[in-house]
Amino acid sequence: MKVLVAMSGGVDSSVAAALLKKQGFEVKGIFMKLFDSQAFKNSEKRARKISKILNIPFLVFDLRKEFKKRIIGYFLREYKRGRTPNPCVVCNKEIKFGLLLGKSLSFKSDFIATGHYVRKKGNALLRGKDKEKDQSYFLWKLNQKQVKRILFPLGDYIKKQTKDLAKKFRLPVLNIPESQEICFIEKGINDFLKKYLKPKPGEIINEKGDVIGGHQGLCFYTIGQRKGIGLSGGPYYVVDKDLKKNVLIVSKNKKELGREDLIAEEVNWVSGKKPKFPLKIKVKTRSRQKAVPVIVKPFGKKIKVIFNKPQRAVTPGQSVVFYKGEELLGGGIIC
Repeated sequence: MKVLVAMSGGVDSSVAAALLKKQGFEVKGIFMKLFDSQAFKNSEKRARKISKILNIPFLVFDLRKEFKKRIIGYFLREYKRGRTPNPCVVCNKEIKFGLLLGKSLSFKSDFIATGHYVRKKGNALLRGKDKEKDQSYFLWKLNQKQVKRILFPLGDYIKKQTKDLAKKFRLPVLNIPESQEICFIEKGINDFLKKYLKPKPGEIINEKGDVIGGHQGLCFYTIGQRKGIGLSGGPYYVVDKDLKKNVLIVSKNKKELGREDLIAEEVNWVSGKKPKFPLKIKVKTRSRQKAVPVIVKPFGKKIKVIFNKPQRAVTPGQSVVFYKGEELLGGGIIC
């Protein structure tokens, strides 16, 4: 069976390609050119080198135009709205398992594969065996049509085993640093935002409404942020933003960050079927967070998630992701 492997030149995707070849698949290595940067150029060179070592064909898909429109455009729009986006979630849906899957049809491939630490059981997605590396949080936007044609060779491995396999396959990838979270940010997020947006300075107030300072633009701050606020006598925490008044709201009291519930939009269920409400499950509002118990109820076209215990720094624009045991049920955008 034929499989296109999305290769970044890193240890995970390289080992994924090697494993699939060993299992008897007809493997092609694919590099997605998404952005003009030295990091992407270096990644392409490494991916090409690994493909040569594995003796598999290597192709480059130039998706810069689509990536700029669908991912960078979304990223900037969200920050302009005062929200904190998660571009990896959208990129997985639109680019890696959207455009790449579409292109695979022209190569008559049966599957595409990546180095994600996620397991698949039938057409259900499960958390990866390595709970520290589990990447299911970033895949909640996928649908059944996509899931059916994806392979995750590393789902049943932990990172140490992956590195051991890289040694065994003699792949020169062990000294490559872990890829950064946002691939198109070369320096800092603030520098990137300054380049494309026109921030509007405004007032910083405390929870009582007293003006205690000034901010550089609401796009530069996220809920729960402690560093870089620029106030003396802290620490202060960003607890909210008022976009209409262009005001940043801060507090010295961590408890002000607690939220008992949230509303989510753009909800997707990986199975394609809406569950029966009210739904008792667990959720994550951040990728590294431990899943916590909740009750989920409909809220018009959106949903309401009620926490058993208040959760810290629930952030508009980020994802709330639903789990039942090990299974990834779906998710939504916190609004």
